[in-house]
Amino acid sequence: MNTRKIKLIWDFRGPVAEKTAEHHELHLKEFLNAEKLSLDITGVTHINDFYSLAFLVVEETEMLKVRDALKPHRGEIFTN
Repeated sequence: MNTRKIKLIWDFRGPVAEKTAEHHELHLKEFLNAEKLSLDITGVTHINDFYSLAFLVVEETEMLKVRDALKPHRGEIFTN
């Protein structure tokens, strides 16, 4: 049975948004390794000079645990 994948997103705005999102991704990778999450999907998306985001993709069954621990700004269904 395939479970849905959820993309948890942290938004960063301002002149250092790009660097902040990149740094945040390092912490997301540390968390997924420490918690032995099922998936190993993280990333950074640069929208413009003042808006970037970092994301972590989790199985739907792990979403509540990760959401409560890391408090993402938002989430969406992940499609590759």
